[in-house]
Amino acid sequence: MGKKIILAVLGVMMAAACSTNPYTGERRVSRVATSGAGGAAAGAAAGAVLGEIIGDRAGKGAAIGAAVGAAAGIGIGAYQERQAEKLRERLASTGVSVTRRGDNIVLNMPSEITFGVDQDGIQPAFYDTLNSVAIVLGEFDKTTISVLGHADSNGAASYNQALSERRAQTVANYLAGQGVAPQRLNAVGFGESRPIADNRSVSGRSLNRRVEVLIDPVESAFSR
Repeated sequence: MGKKIILAVLGVMMAAACSTNPYTGERRVSRVATSGAGGAAAGAAAGAVLGEIIGDRAGKGAAIGAAVGAAAGIGIGAYQERQAEKLRERLASTGVSVTRRGDNIVLNMPSEITFGVDQDGIQPAFYDTLNSVAIVLGEFDKTTISVLGHADSNGAASYNQALSERRAQTVANYLAGQGVAPQRLNAVGFGESRPIADNRSVSGRSLNRRVEVLIDPVESAFSR
C-alpha cells in the first residue's frame, strides 16, 4: 500500500511539474510549476491524490501539498526576480526590455540598436549593453541562455531564416567572449516564423526584427 501511495504521488508531481526546454532539450521543472503559485498547484494536485488514497479528505491533502509545493518554488522565483532587477538596472535607457515570463526572463533587443540593416555584425555602440548583460549572466549562473533571432517578412523566407541564425549566433558568440560559459549558450534562428506585430506596417516589421535572450533556470542547480 505504501509503495502505491508513493508511486501515485510521484506520478502526479512529475506530470504537473516537468517539461523540456524547446531550445536546449534539457529536462527540468516546468517554468509554471517552479513559481510559488505553480508549485502550490502541483503540490495541491499530488496532495489531493494522496488524500484519496489514504482515505483522508482530498481537500486536506491538497492544502498540505499546496504548502509544500509553494515552498519548493520560492527559491527559483526569488533568484530570477533578483536577476531581472539587476538586468533592469543595468539596461535602463538602452532600448532593451526585460520581461518575466513565469520563471523565465526575456530580453528583447530590437535590430535597430543591435545590427545594421541587412547585417549580422553587432554595432559597436551596442557592445556596452551586451557587456552589462554578460556581467549579470556571470553573477547568476544557475541558468541556460537561448539567443533567438527573428526577422520580418520582407524578402525570401530562406534568406530571413539564415540572417536570423547568423545574428543569434553573433550575439551568443559575443556573450561567450565576455566570459559566459559556452555550454550555457544556445543560438536559434526563427526567421520570419514568429512575428509579434503586423508585417504589413513599417512599425510592425521593425518590431519583428529582433533578437531575444531567453534566460531559463536550471532546476537541478536549485536542488543541491
